[in-house]
Amino acid sequence: MKIPSQPLTPRGFQELMEVSEGVLERLEAYVALLRKWQPKVNLVGNRSLKDAWRRHILDSAQLGPLLPAAGGVVADIGSGAGFPGMVLAITRDHGKAEIHLIESNERKCAFLMEVNRITQAGAIIHHCRVENLPKLKADVITARGVASIGKLLLYANPMLKKGGQCLFLRGKKWRDELTEVKKNWIIKESLFPSLSEPSGMVVKLVEIEQRNDS
Repeated sequence: MKIPSQPLTPRGFQELMEVSEGVLERLEAYVALLRKWQPKVNLVGNRSLKDAWRRHILDSAQLGPLLPAAGGVVADIGSGAGFPGMVLAITRDHGKAEIHLIESNERKCAFLMEVNRITQAGAIIHHCRVENLPKLKADVITARGVASIGKLLLYANPMLKKGGQCLFLRGKKWRDELTEVKKNWIIKESLFPSLSEPSGMVVKLVEIEQRNDS
């Protein structure tokens, strides 16, 4: 799938990801709320709003096909403005996934709750730091730019079910991060070129185990 070189339109996104009209309308409502709240809350980088459908919506939605068909529990660490967790909640079949968004910033949580209400996404929003989250066992843990892969694994490992997986959206330093993380972790990785960023990568990790000497 070719990465768009021009700002992506809602219809362009729909063609790439083959979402229904209903899902597209809810995502359009999401983007409208993002633009409305941005001046007060600083949810994302201002420049990224010029290409919000590629930088945020497509970037997040590309994880959808990698989620288990059976659904299960998905936990999104450091959700921020809801990427990727809220997009996955809107685009996924509600009967097949229980999606939890974990965010410590109060104003960002208020935004997430409003998006959840308007779009009827059905996400479960936790206003807390991930290390203070009440016990939650997830089949899949997602995250975007909140921390390095190594730090994300420290957060994710205690709440990842046996046989679970991590899906991390990484930038151009993904290779260096993987090299570093293997010093302290035993992992099996699968790599998927990003649909939204030429230098980016979706990193899927399974069979995760912390080394005894780390």
